[in-house]
Amino acid sequence: MIDIPKALEERYGKSHLSYSSLKVALDDMAKFDLYMKKELKFESPALDFGTLYDMLLFERDKAMNLYTIVSDDRILDLCSESVKKMKRPSMSAEFKKLKAEMIAEAESNDKKLVSPEDWKMANDMIDRLEECGLADQYLSSGNYQVEFNEMLGPIKVKGFLDCLGDGYIVDSKSTKSVSKFRYSVRDFSYDIQAYIYTKVFGVDEFYWLVQEKTYPYLPAIVECSEETLFAGEMKFNDAIERIEKFLREGSSPVQDYLRFKV
Repeated sequence: MIDIPKALEERYGKSHLSYSSLKVALDDMAKFDLYMKKELKFESPALDFGTLYDMLLFERDKAMNLYTIVSDDRILDLCSESVKKMKRPSMSAEFKKLKAEMIAEAESNDKKLVSPEDWKMANDMIDRLEECGLADQYLSSGNYQVEFNEMLGPIKVKGFLDCLGDGYIVDSKSTKSVSKFRYSVRDFSYDIQAYIYTKVFGVDEFYWLVQEKTYPYLPAIVECSEETLFAGEMKFNDAIERIEKFLREGSSPVQDYLRFKV
């Protein structure tokens, strides 16, 4: 086996891998290559909301300084009377121009814009966690947003975990359905995350603190089983094998394809 961190450094200018890069490697090496070059980004309203929710939950002071709440009503207040009288003022060039200026101003001040609806929902969800006792039971102590950059087997892994408690790890997830979260663990390879975190920090207990994004925001604490950790380990090893082969052979990433039986 080649020296993977060294090969990554030579090809991409960085020697580490993350959960996201390992997950992508299980899918398509062409996507992996783009991701490592920072030419493939995962952006969606769901991911943006998840970032907001986690920051309010674990780094509230940082969230208060980072986010600026902006609503269509606020933009409309700045519009001319003729635009205000339109049936769909948000479609007007003036409205769009004002919104673009507001976004540009926020970005120039290192701020992020958030809608009042998302801001309220994230805070209401956190209130539910506190009211049911899960926040106090699993998040009242420990270190939050813990960074790591460690060797794990033949690779260096880098990332952040949400909460490192005394002998356990908690990872926050917002979801459409708590009852179907088990499928999300499989489909989004959260099991790889669990395996990496437990191995890097030498703990056995791993929990997902899961909460639905629809009112009344049902929460759940989901314990990661030994079977799920084992599945994560298998995926982790499969991803490393694919990455090592790709780096060793130096083939074009678009030559990659999957083969499986159903």
